[in-house]
Amino acid sequence: MPNAPDGWQHIADAYVREFTFATFADAAAFVAVIGRIADDIDHHPEVALRYPGIVTVRTVSHDTGAVTERDVRLAELVNAAV
Repeated sequence: MPNAPDGWQHIADAYVREFTFATFADAAAFVAVIGRIADDIDHHPEVALRYPGIVTVRTVSHDTGAVTERDVRLAELVNAAV
């Protein structure tokens, strides 16, 4: 299994990270950025947006049921987008 990128935790066969933003609108804008990243690399995470400005991202390669290099790449790109 690849090492988790900075800030990500390995939970139940996935990488998970929570991001906190100053406003709900900022968090929603970040979700849109994650959507573009996911489409660009054709690897799509589960994303939850909660009040007051919390975004939780969970990524796992569904075809293998485990974390793969695709998840590492996605996590690194999401980290870079913050």
